[in-house]
Amino acid sequence: MDLDPLLLSRIQFALTVGFHFIFPPISIGLAWLVVILEWLGWRRNDEDYVRAGQFFGKILGLTFVVGVATGIVMEFQFGTNWAEYSKFVGDVFGAPLAAEAIFAFFLESTFLGVYLFGRNKVSKSVHWFSALIVAIGSVLSAFWIIVANSWQQTPAGHTIRGGRAELIDFWAAVFNPSTLARFSHTLIGCLIAGAFLVTGISAWLILKNKSMEIARKTLYIAMIFGLVASIMALFPTGHQHAAQVARTQPEKLAAMEGLIRGQYNAPLTIFGIPNEDPLRLDYAVAIPGLLSWLAADDFDAFVPGLEDLEEAGHPTPPFAITFISFHTMVALGIFFIAMTAIGTILLVRKKLHRTSWYLKTLVWSIPLPIIACELGWIVAEVGRQPWVVYRLLKTADAHSTNVSGGEILSSIILFGFVYLVLGALYVFLLAGKVKQGPEPIT
Repeated sequence: MDLDPLLLSRIQFALTVGFHFIFPPISIGLAWLVVILEWLGWRRNDEDYVRAGQFFGKILGLTFVVGVATGIVMEFQFGTNWAEYSKFVGDVFGAPLAAEAIFAFFLESTFLGVYLFGRNKVSKSVHWFSALIVAIGSVLSAFWIIVANSWQQTPAGHTIRGGRAELIDFWAAVFNPSTLARFSHTLIGCLIAGAFLVTGISAWLILKNKSMEIARKTLYIAMIFGLVASIMALFPTGHQHAAQVARTQPEKLAAMEGLIRGQYNAPLTIFGIPNEDPLRLDYAVAIPGLLSWLAADDFDAFVPGLEDLEEAGHPTPPFAITFISFHTMVALGIFFIAMTAIGTILLVRKKLHRTSWYLKTLVWSIPLPIIACELGWIVAEVGRQPWVVYRLLKTADAHSTNVSGGEILSSIILFGFVYLVLGALYVFLLAGKVKQGPEPIT
């Protein structure tokens, strides 16, 4: 059997990055909710909030540890399966990764230790400050990782010498045309993930009649937190990110929106069934002019389609997977707004903790923001194909030429087993912690 090293390398990278990306959104969103809970517990001298902070802080610690373990495995691939890529981008890519390790990871991990093990050993103000630094560190970590990935989407601050990208302007590379739009939208997605984890766990505790007063308080706070974040995912961050994609990666925008032929007054597609061969979008439901406004703040602006871009010499990405991933992500985003808006109305009417159907829906909704984050990553990465570095290096030219398909397949099986064990262990420990509920203050 002929084992294609390029295809297997792409599968392995998707597996490792996709699994790792489960944990950072939870860590980032949960960290900021822990900061709020610990603040309320400290400033109000409220034992319920202190116990809630301790409870969710332990879940944060568990998630952080598993995230670090999966991230280490992921990074090994750059030098093994993607040697040509590493040679091309090493001078540029190394800078943000080094910054992430120095300015974010060590800061986050150090203060996480103070937070988890320093309760009643340091002052309450220092303990809360340690939680705040963990949250800030998690955001800084996300920023530098997104800088590295954004440079691949919209490279800047470099020159090409000897077939390699060399850094000539650090800040131009850091604040490349897509960094801030992608960072803000991703960060909001993380906050939604944290909010739905806390609301879901709180709803489960209420349904099981465990730690009712604590669960009600955490449910109320996370609900408002989630409503604000969910709205911000649509506007302004979602709108800004879409406008940035329109300016810098028109092929991706056309695939996302199912625009086959360029149009003035281009429609925004609400629903459709994509077909690759020939390119077409069946049963399309669209709003005229809205895509033109989204892309150029002008309802009559021209937006190029996939066929226009292909004819202009710009290879277009896989259509179906980009379109379906994007529209599923958007549908989930609307669901998040609806769920948190309904929850807020129930909260105002003092019915939130008594509405069992809604609480059960919250429990089942816990994984949905993570799925939305994964879909966003698929849109970002598949939507820029066939380029691994947009219009500079193709994915087909980036993989290692001296690693066989059999070796990659073996590592996929090994990583798959390791991730299966890690995932099962995480779910087992998380479920045990939730079933136990908030403990007395220690």
